[in-house]
Amino acid sequence: MEAERLVGVSRRALAQSRCTPDIIAEAWQAQALAQAIGSRLAADGPKELRGEARGLSEIGGRSGGALDHPAARAGVARAAQLSELSEPRATLTGLGTLLGEVGIALVGVACETDEQGLYWQCMEAIDAADESMDRVHGMLRRLDEQDRERQQDLERGRERDGPYGAIRGPAGSAAGQP
Repeated sequence: MEAERLVGVSRRALAQSRCTPDIIAEAWQAQALAQAIGSRLAADGPKELRGEARGLSEIGGRSGGALDHPAARAGVARAAQLSELSEPRATLTGLGTLLGEVGIALVGVACETDEQGLYWQCMEAIDAADESMDRVHGMLRRLDEQDRERQQDLERGRERDGPYGAIRGPAGSAAGQP
């Protein structure tokens, strides 16, 4: 399944979660998805994203055990369906939103629980979601910088070529020949 679609499925599942076990399961699913997306970008993504993507993958892997949930213990991750990541910017934007929503949902769970173990699991998972979100935002900044550099290169090329395009030389420019 395409990465953006998986992120959308995860966001809808989290939004529909009404009880603590479901929220915990979706938080775990989001971290597994962050790990899978990070791994994919580290292996096949744009070169300027690979270091941050490796970090995202590592955070997702570390945080998987932070939440004690049957899906986590069974290793049944929605992220295993990841087959394609065609638009890194859109995928990262959606993943960042998902991780923010996970953090908010976990804060709600932590505030409502009287169980100290669950509270600390939520705190660890909130930290992991926050750290993952930082990596995602770092990759988005790198993509923005790359776009700005390309745009500046294009503008410099236009300035150098003048308002009528490139002038090739005395013989070719007037007659329209190369």
